[in-house]
Amino acid sequence: MAVRKAKKTSNTEELLTCIVNAIQEKKGKNVVALEIGSLPNAVCQYFVFCNADSTTQVDAIASNIEDKVIEKLGEKVFRSAGYENAIWIVLDYIDIVVHVFQTEWRSYYRVEELWADAKTLHYEEV
Repeated sequence: MAVRKAKKTSNTEELLTCIVNAIQEKKGKNVVALEIGSLPNAVCQYFVFCNADSTTQVDAIASNIEDKVIEKLGEKVFRSAGYENAIWIVLDYIDIVVHVFQTEWRSYYRVEELWADAKTLHYEEV
């Protein structure tokens, strides 16, 4: 099993704020952060979810997150997946894993429900 290590250049709360702001800047919808770090077998501190109505916007949100985190915190994404079809892009920042869905696929998969006992933070649309 591979051990996940990354150089920490920011704290988790700063990273969370930067990610949420980047999502809101590109008009991501239904932005939610699940604080899963205290749950048994947690793989990170937070899962962040949002959705958009088109694959173009999903791609734009994910790209903006990567750009803003590098620009403001100097931190690169550890791993990403989903840019090929842009219906569900995942960005792994070790402490925070971001899920950017196309709206219909977020409704279909309902991934957040797997961690229903996690503390949930809802963010206003701007």
